[in-house]
Amino acid sequence: MSGLLADRIRDVPDYPKPGVVFKDITPLLADPVAFGALTDALAELCARYGATKVVGLEARGFILAAPVAVRAGLGFVPVRKAGKLPGATLGQAYELEYGTAEIEIHAEDLTPEDRIMVIDDVLATGGTAEASLALIRRAGAEVAGLAVLMELGFLEGRKRLEPALSGAPLEALLTV
Repeated sequence: MSGLLADRIRDVPDYPKPGVVFKDITPLLADPVAFGALTDALAELCARYGATKVVGLEARGFILAAPVAVRAGLGFVPVRKAGKLPGATLGQAYELEYGTAEIEIHAEDLTPEDRIMVIDDVLATGGTAEASLALIRRAGAEVAGLAVLMELGFLEGRKRLEPALSGAPLEALLTV
């Protein structure tokens, strides 16, 4: 399966800035066989780790996590950039390479009985994923695991996330 997925990820040099090779997943999403295989693989991880809900990280994590939640028979909860959710939210600030950012969740969408599988497209430096794990725990839920389509191993996001995972698994379907 890794070949099916990897073959449908396009490298875009010098995007969004010179020297960066962007991993474009839109060809994978456009292929129903590859997208279906990806959805199945992530849904299987939800079952393996006993997830009760799926959290998708803005923005491409939404594209992956929503169909996974449907396939796994679980609820979907979005983690959004600050100011994008209506009503009462719980926020978590985190450090970026140059500055800070904040993500939010509707805390009432998670309960202490929930085991959350966090899904995103890419694990890079791990900042957003780390903040999402803290946010989920602050909302009272347990982290079942973190699953990504691809991990950019050279950026060492896994190493950064180890303390935040607190023993929860980190699964990457592809590592580049």
